[in-house]
Amino acid sequence: MSFLNDLINSENNLDLRAELEERIAIVEHKIKFIDKVPVCFLDSLGHPHLKLGELAEFAGASLTTDPIEAAYVVFYEDGKSLEDLMRLAPVLFNEAWPAVAFNRVCLLADDYRRNKVEEAVGLIEDLAEILHPGHFIFGYEGDKWIRFTL
Repeated sequence: MSFLNDLINSENNLDLRAELEERIAIVEHKIKFIDKVPVCFLDSLGHPHLKLGELAEFAGASLTTDPIEAAYVVFYEDGKSLEDLMRLAPVLFNEAWPAVAFNRVCLLADDYRRNKVEEAVGLIEDLAEILHPGHFIFGYEGDKWIRFTL
């Protein structure tokens, strides 16, 4: 993915750049052998958005703006913590969504305060861990994201 390569290459710290390249290579290698997963991203008002689109696609997502078409619904919004999303998102759940029926509704915090390159790599790891449980275990569940069950 050229945008991601450009972003990583913009990192001046060579040790950090090598670490980020290695982290991305792990995701990239595994994703080659896994089917894409339909995902709908919603904000805290229930509006679909594609802000994380490129990062999500790299993590193995196939994007949709309709929650009824999604295997996973991920609530994410700039500046919103897990606590914020836990208060706002549950009232928006619709039992007709397959993601609700199969407990595949996730809340993803926007609590990254590192540099832009580290943030992008961290989000890719979060999304890969959310969308492909069992294939990716980075240990961010409960810290950066949670699976919301009814």
